[in-house]
Formats: sequence, C-alpha cells, structure tokens
Amino acid sequence: MENYNQPMFKAQELKDKVIVVTGGGSGLGKSMTKYFLQLGAKVVISSRDIDKLKNAAQELKNETHGEVLPIQCDVRNYNEVEAMLQTTLDTFGKVDGLLNNAAGNFISPTERLSARAFDIIIDIVLKGSKNCTLAFGKHWINSKQKNATVLNIVTTYASTGSAYVVPSATAKAGVLAMTRSLAVEWAKYGIRMNAIAPGPFPTKGAWDRLLPGDLKDKFDLSKKVPLKRMGEHQELANLAGYLMSDYSAYINGEVITIDGGEWLQGAGQFNMLEQIPQELWDQLEKMIRAKKQ
Repeated sequence: MENYNQPMFKAQELKDKVIVVTGGGSGLGKSMTKYFLQLGAKVVISSRDIDKLKNAAQELKNETHGEVLPIQCDVRNYNEVEAMLQTTLDTFGKVDGLLNNAAGNFISPTERLSARAFDIIIDIVLKGSKNCTLAFGKHWINSKQKNATVLNIVTTYASTGSAYVVPSATAKAGVLAMTRSLAVEWAKYGIRMNAIAPGPFPTKGAWDRLLPGDLKDKFDLSKKVPLKRMGEHQELANLAGYLMSDYSAYINGEVITIDGGEWLQGAGQFNMLEQIPQELWDQLEKMIRAKKQ
C-alpha cells in the first residue's frame, strides 16, 4: 500500500512550539500550517490579504482545533515584519520557528520584463526572507533563546538556474546562500537554518498564474519527473514537520530536494518553455495580465 500521502508523525511532535508561516493562508503554506497544527504547534500565518488569512485561519481551526493567529504583513516592509514578530510574542510569549514561504513568480522571456516586474519578485522572495530572518534572528540572539529554527522554501532551480523564471531563480539562489551562510554563523546561538527545494507540487493559484489556460496540459510537468507523478502536499508537509521538529536537531545548513528526481532529469524547471513561439508569448501575457486584474 502506498501511503506517501499520509501524515508521517501521528502524535504531538511540535507541542508547545510557536511557528510563524509567511504566505500561510493558501497553497503549500496552508498545507504545511495545517500539519504543524495537527502536531500541536501554535501557528501564526501572515500575508498581505487579511480577509483571505482570516478565512484560512477559521478553516484551519475547524479542521485541526489548533491555535492559529492571522496577522497581516507585507514581508517587503521591515517595520511590518517587526510588528508581526511583536504581535506573535505578545500573544504567545515566544516564537520557536520561522517558515519563509511567501513567494511570487511568473513565466516570461526576461527581455519582456520591466525592471519593476523583476523587482517585485526579488523584493518578496529575497528581501522578504531576509527581513523575516533578520528580525527573528536578532530577537532570538538578544533574548538568548536556544533552539530556534528557520526553514526556507527555495526551488530546485535555486542551484541550477532556470530560463524564463530568472527573477525567481535569482531571488531563490540568494535565499539558499543566506541559508547556508547563517547556518554556520548563527549555529552558536542555537539557531538552525535549513531549506526545502520542492519540485512540482500543484497549487491552484500558483500554477494557474504560471501556466494559464491549457498550458498545464501541454507542459505536463509530471512527464518530466522520473517517478511520473506530481508531489502530494502531505509529502512536503511531512518533510517540513520533520525539519521543524527536534528529531532533526543535527540537520543544519542543508537544502533537501523533494521532486521525484525531476531536476536530475532536466535541470531548470522551465527550460522546456524554449518551445513556445513568440505569438504564444503574446497570448500568454494577455492571459496572465487578465488573471492579475
């Protein structure tokens, strides 16, 4: 029996831990948040859309009976990150883990991107992760708290690069370098830094933006995976739960790839978009803009 889509831990492995998840109100962030709650953690979820967050928080409470606190925060703004941290401390008295999950991405030939479009992705992914890591790290160091964990969600192409998602690849590579650098520098304070590089784990919002219309069928990413399937959200949540738990106490500075062998088969997740003709890029751009509006 294949039970890879079942919870790995069954008890309260994260009991008494307080974890902040950026971008925790939807997609993979929400799936990981749900599992943290099931394992006994108290979780703060943040994003810019407070209504979406509140709905997600209520849904998660109903499903898990856990404590989840929605806090509106734009991770690009350091003052808002500090305010989110303070609200977390005021509510729960401490914080043990940070999951830098907030991200943005879109596919496009790089020469079609404006400088602002490039900046938007860099600011959310790299600057946002830096802001949260710096604010939380300073708090842990100043308060002399031992045993804190930062977990960053990167991508398989953070190491290889990938055409057509250059802002994302650039930003995620920076996050990966920060993870490895601080793993060495902050270990003496009891802070562990690790990263997960997921392959294709479809989420409605992200994949509809990346591959609108029938592109999802034309570019069936499961065909690029040696295991011939997409990832299940629970598989990623299992890995995140383990890395946030004390069972992984000797893992530090590591990036764990969970992609069914995809990147080994063909580095650069979106390199296959070389096959798209110019006319189709024009159509895609219109579809993506219409979705955003």
